[in-house]
Amino acid sequence: MNPDRWRAISSGTAKDALAYVWRAIFWAIRIPYGIGVRLRNSLFDWGWKKIEKVEIPIICVGNLTLGGTGKTPCVEWLGRFLLEQGYRCVILSRGYGNESGRNDEAIVLEDNLPEVPHLQGKDRVALAKTAIEELECEVLILDDGFQHRRLHRDLDIVLLDSFDPWGKNRLFPNGFLREPKKEIRRADIVIITRSEGLNFIDKEKIESEIRRYNKNCTIAYARHQPIQFFNKVDQKNFNEIKGKSVAGFCGIGNPNAFEKTLRDLGANIVAWKNYPDHHNYTKKDVDELSDWAKSTGCELIVTTQKDWVKLRIDDIGLVPLFALRVGFEIVDNKEEIENKILRIIPETV
Repeated sequence: MNPDRWRAISSGTAKDALAYVWRAIFWAIRIPYGIGVRLRNSLFDWGWKKIEKVEIPIICVGNLTLGGTGKTPCVEWLGRFLLEQGYRCVILSRGYGNESGRNDEAIVLEDNLPEVPHLQGKDRVALAKTAIEELECEVLILDDGFQHRRLHRDLDIVLLDSFDPWGKNRLFPNGFLREPKKEIRRADIVIITRSEGLNFIDKEKIESEIRRYNKNCTIAYARHQPIQFFNKVDQKNFNEIKGKSVAGFCGIGNPNAFEKTLRDLGANIVAWKNYPDHHNYTKKDVDELSDWAKSTGCELIVTTQKDWVKLRIDDIGLVPLFALRVGFEIVDNKEEIENKILRIIPETV
């Protein structure tokens, strides 16, 4: 099933007769899925499944839900923070969306944070050992690893997206939760991302739900700020997008957040296309985008940096194509988070 169609069905926005049938099927499937997830977590909790521990600290950045919570900018922020403290760090990830082991997120991090090596592959225990033995790493960053229980971590950072922190409160495939909400009990730090639109009451509701399962974690808020608007040959001021007729496209977990960012910058969105998360663009896609761009009459086409790195072209259908790079900024409890990170790193490192 097309990911957009699944999201529309699971979120309840699809109202056709077939959507109701699929929702009933998803509701049934969530039961064996939930049993499997709970059993797997219990086996790790009880020690019946082995957790591998390596000799250096591991910091995990993950989430509870499917879709974008802004992990890549957070991983970039964490890698840069560790570099500034003088530590050699390496990022480990599964590499979803590219069976060769190097996906769009790795390329973005390579562009933005070239000083930090990024290893991708299915066996992250083996990757950790490689990072230690061959790259002389002092701290490991486990990207999107909250559900990867096999590798011990010294600090778990969990991101919740303020747009939908609890994944419709339903397990996959009936909702967007990868595992039950109560598993946030394993988190040491919980960061609510894209928090600039939250009011006091919204914050209280989210914090109350977190504290229901986890009394001791640090709770913080972060925002995702546009920091660069560019292509291969040009970089523009954000003011130049204001009032322009813009066509946008992306293949990310949370396309609505990206569209909102463009609107907040003053763009006049005249057309929009969504692709599946981690979409690998083909020549056919570019040809179709060219026809689409010409038909919209737009002045600019804008996509995410994550999509742009797979294209690296300056125009589509003779319309200029630009990428929007987004940065991650913790807006409160930053010092407490930094201290927690530094406390898990031995003084001998």
